[in-house]
Amino acid sequence: MAKRCLPFLLLLQLWLQLAVSHSIVKFLPGFQGPLPFHLETAYVGVDEAQDVQLFYYFIKSQGNPKEDPLLLWLTGGPGCSSLSALAFEIGPIRFEEKEYNGSLPALVLNPHSWTQVANIILVDLPAGTGFSYARNPLAFQRRDFKQVSQADQFLRKWLMHHQEFLSNPVYIAGDSYSGLTVPAIVQKISNGNNEDMKPLINLKGYMLGNPVTDPTFDDNSKVPFAHGMGLISDELYESYKELLATYWANDDDVRKALHVQEGSIGEWQRCNFNYTREIHSSIKYHIDLGIIGYRRLIYSGDHDMVIPFLGTQAWIRSLNYSIVDDWRPWHSHGQVAGYTRTYSNQLTFATVMGGGHTAPEYKPAECFAMFKRWIIQEPL
Repeated sequence: MAKRCLPFLLLLQLWLQLAVSHSIVKFLPGFQGPLPFHLETAYVGVDEAQDVQLFYYFIKSQGNPKEDPLLLWLTGGPGCSSLSALAFEIGPIRFEEKEYNGSLPALVLNPHSWTQVANIILVDLPAGTGFSYARNPLAFQRRDFKQVSQADQFLRKWLMHHQEFLSNPVYIAGDSYSGLTVPAIVQKISNGNNEDMKPLINLKGYMLGNPVTDPTFDDNSKVPFAHGMGLISDELYESYKELLATYWANDDDVRKALHVQEGSIGEWQRCNFNYTREIHSSIKYHIDLGIIGYRRLIYSGDHDMVIPFLGTQAWIRSLNYSIVDDWRPWHSHGQVAGYTRTYSNQLTFATVMGGGHTAPEYKPAECFAMFKRWIIQEPL
């Protein structure tokens, strides 16, 4: 009898380990009326005994969610919350830009949200980022390869409980520091698919914005970039926006609306830089993934001095790909929005005119136009 029960108990244990209790968020403090889009939040447990609880926001495509691509977005930092992507970059809401008066910051719709053409998962990764947390000190490891493993676990578990998206094309995306980890995550997922890990992920490619890639290229491009550009200080603008996000995310009503586990973290921080770097260059991943044949979009704001586009251009040239479509302008709303070049091995590079670090914060309309064309496989 005990032997017959064993398979059932093992299946039950597996189900409990994979269990994801998600909640639909219909109202958000600071936003007037019900949300006009599908927002889901929850935690996914990863690592042994699910000691790391990763918080995510999921927004269904406002187009055709059954067929539109599924985008897993990882904000950079390292250790910056995905709330940055939700409210400052590619998500369907933005903070209303007005002088802060001490009340809860107001939210408005973002007319340039990437969720118009894609299903998007925004995850706080690793533990200690945003609303994600670890249940014990031993589980609180914040390093590159741990993040790579946790991202793979997260996505496979998420898809187990959202099987209606198993056939959707999947892309992994991020910006800034994610330029080091996203290619490694794509490689990890690809290897898992080859080893027949379940569920199989319909992985099609990846995209990176203003990506950290290799210090030889990134750092050595800063002096030539500064020499050729006139720079406008935006410290006050950045601190203003981060004021707003901190007040909003630390409000008790906001945390209740998002179904954040009570007592799991202290004060919310936009970025937690307590982190161990292990991947010092992601070029080898780009080379391997190019051989496999994944679609890739690399874009840079041309006013970004943190990761200047000159360095990004240089490491892409070092791959020695042949040019398919040479350097040319691309347009948005009848204006030049940047420049682009298409290479062999399904790699597209684009600049975003006037974009800083990161480009969607500064040029949301142009970046949405770029993303929409690329994701549906149209020329920029």
